[in-house]
Amino acid sequence: MVKTGISLLALLAATPALAQDDNIVVTASGIAQSRDEVGQAITIIDAKTIDTRQAVDVVDLLATTPGVRFNRNGSTGGVTGVSLRGAETTQTLVLIDGVKVNDPSGIGDGYDFGHLLTGNIRRIEVLRGSNSVVHGSQAIGGVVNIMTGVPAEGFGANASVDYGYSDTLNAKADVSGTSGMASGGIGAAYFRTDGISSAVGGTEKDGYENIATNARLKLAFSDALSLDLRGYYIHADLDYDSFFGAPADSSDVSKMDQYVGYAGLNLALLDGRLTSRAAVTYLRNDRDYYFVRGTDADYGYSGTNLRFEYEGVYAPVDQAKLVFGYEHERPDYDFFGFGSTSSAKINIDSVYALAIVKPLTGLSVTGGVRHDDHSQFGGATTFGANANYTPNAGATNVRLSYGEGFKAPSLYQLYDTFSGNSALRPERSKSYDIGFDQSLDGERAILSVTAFLRNTTDQINYDNATFSYSNLDRTRAKGVEASIALKPVDALTVTGSYSYVDARDRSGGATDGNLLPRRAVNAVSVSADYVWSFGLSTGATLTMVGDSFDNAANTRRLDGYALAGLRAALSLGEHLEVYGRIDNLFDEAYATAYGYGVYGRSAFGGVRVRF
Repeated sequence: MVKTGISLLALLAATPALAQDDNIVVTASGIAQSRDEVGQAITIIDAKTIDTRQAVDVVDLLATTPGVRFNRNGSTGGVTGVSLRGAETTQTLVLIDGVKVNDPSGIGDGYDFGHLLTGNIRRIEVLRGSNSVVHGSQAIGGVVNIMTGVPAEGFGANASVDYGYSDTLNAKADVSGTSGMASGGIGAAYFRTDGISSAVGGTEKDGYENIATNARLKLAFSDALSLDLRGYYIHADLDYDSFFGAPADSSDVSKMDQYVGYAGLNLALLDGRLTSRAAVTYLRNDRDYYFVRGTDADYGYSGTNLRFEYEGVYAPVDQAKLVFGYEHERPDYDFFGFGSTSSAKINIDSVYALAIVKPLTGLSVTGGVRHDDHSQFGGATTFGANANYTPNAGATNVRLSYGEGFKAPSLYQLYDTFSGNSALRPERSKSYDIGFDQSLDGERAILSVTAFLRNTTDQINYDNATFSYSNLDRTRAKGVEASIALKPVDALTVTGSYSYVDARDRSGGATDGNLLPRRAVNAVSVSADYVWSFGLSTGATLTMVGDSFDNAANTRRLDGYALAGLRAALSLGEHLEVYGRIDNLFDEAYATAYGYGVYGRSAFGGVRVRF
């Protein structure tokens, strides 16, 4: 496990897949840092929270963090988008074990969270605010960084299985260990359900099956040289209701296969003051759609992204680090269906540099610049800077941040036969943060508050006048995020979050001043868990989301809702635990996307073993 006193070599190896200490974050600068060094707003969802909440969907965990809004088309597995601070769902950058997984074959290069179940995921970092200096294209709203577990010392194994509402079966297992120079692990997860009707008022259920596997291997040839190999795979099979017009019962089926790979070599020189990481990452997303199950696919998309990354970290003195790097990526996509085929690809070359300086005790300042050269539209340069000051060794932190973001036009938007526009410019954003974190009574109470403002220009949308995509929109989002964590006694943990997100159209047309679709202004979530002396733990989560609109004209309202859930787990010895939960306790009827259904009250129970 990564500790605060981490060596420089381990800092390098601790790419986003490896940081597991709650005092260490990797998403802000691409290397492991103490939270006291970071001026940006970051929320960590750790392994204990994932296990305690018993959530199946990653998005259900994200929904309890400040600044996050989501929408889902019906049942588990339905198309799901995540918005950070009111940005478009396509402006959320997603990483899995250090690999960028946004789909190059999507209309806007967005990531579909519908198929991302918790499985063997052990940590999630959510960075809010523009950060393209580190992460490049799409990091306008922020970054969601998904990580599987690091190998256990010696040997470790976990397995669980649960069953419940709508014939839902959820099972997962993983093993990991360390021996000599090698450490590694492998895991698998299986989920199936009869589901619900995705369409409101529908009568036939839309079933879903999801298989996910993950693996990693690290070979430490010496204290200075190591090799990291990681892989992640998802297969999904979904029955869904037709979305041509209002959602309605249909026999439609979609299948998805996602392949994620990482191979990286880590080297430390100059007594560890210079570390280097060279890596190749690979993503492939295959999506096939069938009007009737059992027939050949009627249409489909395949998107791949092959990336080369070099990252160097030079620390001439303890008070300063220089992070610098080069990246090359080649996204491409293929489409077939309706009597035609199409394909496209581009090349992007990027260079960046950041300086992390501690000029005074308790003060950390970071500044950086990045330039991306895109084979179609040319270059894009972004800047960013942030600062964190603590006068009392981390009990109080004052944070300031300025970040710029850009999003390259997707291959579909550039080259689609009917609606593409090769003259598109990148979307651009400027983001401002100010906030503080306060820890009291030895971290028994932790309070965080952040105010933010983001302006986005040249946002791409479909132009009904030209029947093609154009840089039409301007948007502004402002708001406040707050979170609190309380541990008044060792047995009781209470967490809460609130966010006010005012995201509006500033394009100057008929919808100028309107709220952006599917982004509620207010959301609050509270969770409480208590561990009893005889091994029973009980908990509850209440999430309340305000009204929003389903369309840009703000004529179709989505009513606000409140969801309550209960959970319990009982340890039966050192290695065995039984658990259960009730979701949507009060059977709330609500919608995150107009015309799509949601799960009502549902109960699940299972057993977990650990070695």
